[in-house]
Amino acid sequence: MLLVVDGDVQDTVTDVRSFEVAAKLELKEEGYLGEKTNRYDEIFNGVRGRVELHFENSDVFSTIQSIIDRAKRRTPGTQINIKATLNFPNGDRPRVMISDAFFGEVPISFGSRADYGTVGLDFSASDISIL
Repeated sequence: MLLVVDGDVQDTVTDVRSFEVAAKLELKEEGYLGEKTNRYDEIFNGVRGRVELHFENSDVFSTIQSIIDRAKRRTPGTQINIKATLNFPNGDRPRVMISDAFFGEVPISFGSRADYGTVGLDFSASDISIL
């Protein structure tokens, strides 16, 4: 997984514990007089997701600092993209590109002396491309 800030690769993460992304769709339903069934439509409302990863050095903190700086309006034009390559047993390797992601809480955890450092990134974005 690559975290890209303003076009520059900020962090390359290989220790991903989990990756979840969901298309946010709103289902519309309307019934009309004289028709036997309702009509349906859907509205695309962007994507949301969560990445949980282990880290073995301080590289991830530069990405976290970029997130905080943008949220504090220190660098308001900053764009953060997430690019993930998914590996399947049959050899397929689709890529998922999430453009202009925005983040919620960023918990960092060291459970014990024997545990790896863990960070969680909850995000929302307006678009997703599967390449």
